[in-house]
Amino acid sequence: MFFTIGRDPEHPQSGRRLTRSALIHATVAVLAIIVIVAPAYARPDTPLTLAAAEDLALAAEPGQLALEARAAALDERAVVAGELPDPMLRVGLNNFPLESGGFSTEGMTQVMVGYRQAFPAGKTRSLSYEKFGLLSDQMSQNASARGRSVRTATQKAWLELYFLDRAETLIRESRPFFADLAEITRSLYAVGRKTQQDVLRAELELSRLDDRLIDIERQRGRAQSALAEWIGDDARRPVASNFPNWNSLPALADLHQGLQTHPALAAASAEVDASDASVKIADERSKPSWALDIGYGYREGNLPNGDPRSDFVTVGVTAGLPFFRKKSVDSTLTAALQDRSAAKSSMLRLERELGSQLEAEHAQWRELTRRLDLYDTQILNQAQGQAEAALLAYQSDAGDFADVMRSYIGYLNAQIEHIRLSVDRAQSYAVLANLAGLTP
Repeated sequence: MFFTIGRDPEHPQSGRRLTRSALIHATVAVLAIIVIVAPAYARPDTPLTLAAAEDLALAAEPGQLALEARAAALDERAVVAGELPDPMLRVGLNNFPLESGGFSTEGMTQVMVGYRQAFPAGKTRSLSYEKFGLLSDQMSQNASARGRSVRTATQKAWLELYFLDRAETLIRESRPFFADLAEITRSLYAVGRKTQQDVLRAELELSRLDDRLIDIERQRGRAQSALAEWIGDDARRPVASNFPNWNSLPALADLHQGLQTHPALAAASAEVDASDASVKIADERSKPSWALDIGYGYREGNLPNGDPRSDFVTVGVTAGLPFFRKKSVDSTLTAALQDRSAAKSSMLRLERELGSQLEAEHAQWRELTRRLDLYDTQILNQAQGQAEAALLAYQSDAGDFADVMRSYIGYLNAQIEHIRLSVDRAQSYAVLANLAGLTP
C-alpha cells in the first residue's frame, strides 16, 4: 500500500510516494515531540505528579546552570593557563646620530626588529592547567550535588502538598457524618431524649472541623510557595493521587557505600587536589623563569673599503633570579600549604556531617516504618471499631454522646496521622536517596 504526496517523476499526474514505514517513522517522531513538549504546556487543572514536579524543577534550574557555567569558564581558563605567554615584538631605531649625519653616517646606526618569548618557571604552566581543570571538576560536581538537592527539596514539598490534599479530603468526607450526627442529636433533644450539652458538643466539633479546613488552606499556601520556588506556577496545579512506592531500603552498609560517591564529596576531593596543585605551583616558583630574545638589525651605508655594511643578528636568553624574592616564594608556599590543610579538613568535616545525617535519617525511616506497621495492623482497626461500638451504644441509650464524638474524632485523627507517617517516611526516603545515590 502506498500514500501519494506530491508528484511522481515517472507519472506527472501522480504524487510522490511514501512507504508505510516512512509514514510510521514520521508519526513516531511527531508523537515523541508531543510527549516531550506537552508537559511544558500542561493545563493548570492537570494533576501534578511527583515525577512531573521533579522534571519541572530540574529543567533549566538556575542554580545548577550557574555552576555549570562556572565549570565551563574554568575549563576555558585551564586552556589559557596551559599556553605560553603571548610573544612580544620589538621594533626600534638604534644609535641614530642626533647632531650630524643621517641613517648611513654612523656604522652602528640600525633598524632593529626583535622577538621575545617568555617561559614561566618550572612546570607552572602544566600545573596551572591541571589546577583549573580540577576546579572545573569541582564546579561540575557541585552542579550535580545541586541537582540532587533540588530534586529532594521538590520531592519533600510535593509530598507535603500530597498530605494536605489527602487530609483535607478526609475531613471533608467526614464532615457530612458529623453534620448528620448533630442533626440527629437536635432531633433527639427536641423530644427530650438527649441533653442540650450533646447538641452543643456536636456543633462544636463541626466548627472545629471547619477550623481545621481553614488551617489546612493556610498550610497549603505555604507548601505551594515552597514548591513554587522550584517549579513556578505549576505548584498551583492539583496534586496527583499517585503516591511513591518507597517501602524498602538497602542495608545501612550499602547506603554508606553509596554515600562515598556523593557529588558533594567528589567536589571536596577535587578541591583538595586543586589545592595540592597550588602547592606544587608555589614550589615551582622557586625555579627561574626565562625568556628567549631574537633580534635583527638592518644597516645602511658602506665600509671604508667600499663594501656594504653587514646587518646584525642578536640572540639572548634572560633568566629570572628567584632567590632575590625568596621570602615571597616561601610565603606563597606556606599559604598554599595552609589552603590544602583547610581543604582536607573541610572534606573530613563534610564526610562526617553527611555520614551523621545518613545515620539519623536511616534511624528515622526505620522508626517511621515501625509506626506505620502498627497503624496498619492495629491502630486504624481499633480506632474504627471503638467508634462504631460507641455509636451503637449511643443509639441504644447505653452510651454517652461525648464518647461517640471522641471516638470518631479519634478515628479521623488516626487516619490523618497514618497519612502523615506515610509522607514523613517518604520524605525521609527522599533524603536517603539523595545521600546514597538511590534511584527512586
